[in-house]
Amino acid sequence: MKHVRSIAVIFATGLAVAGTASAQDMYKSGVGALYTGLNYTFVNLESGNADADVGTLSAKVGVMATPYLGIEARGGFGVDDERVGGVDYSLDNFFGGYATFNLANESPITPYAILGFTRVELEASSFLGTATEDETDVSYGIGMNMEFAPNLSGNLEYMRYYEDSDAEIDGLGVGIQFNF
Repeated sequence: MKHVRSIAVIFATGLAVAGTASAQDMYKSGVGALYTGLNYTFVNLESGNADADVGTLSAKVGVMATPYLGIEARGGFGVDDERVGGVDYSLDNFFGGYATFNLANESPITPYAILGFTRVELEASSFLGTATEDETDVSYGIGMNMEFAPNLSGNLEYMRYYEDSDAEIDGLGVGIQFNF
């Protein structure tokens, strides 16, 4: 996927900054702690011979039910399309509900796994017209949150949003999260 090196540099810098905080000063979400965030995701759409890289912007809101389990809702829309063989591909919008399974620890990095359902709306347009398709599937992935300040963290995440015998939708997202 595009821009992976830039994302790695951003998170390495964040890790260096977060690593300077002492363990006593770290923010740890308690049960019932709310959070919200914004993500940019580099999405790869594969369908038949088409392989398009598009971008999405999304928001999330969630609650930590326990230190190890979060429940969240996400929604987003496409902000970058790609033309492949005379056809413009885009992910118009998506939304879903998810559970995060967090590996709570004393470091500034919290790894997690995510599982849920996502509804996606895809669009393909050419001089012949426009076709849209709505699909829903089980989604899963892994990621990490990295604390930058007491109520602010960054995240890096890989998700498989959709998969069937004809198509796959994967994403590599980078974002920020605000804890309340």
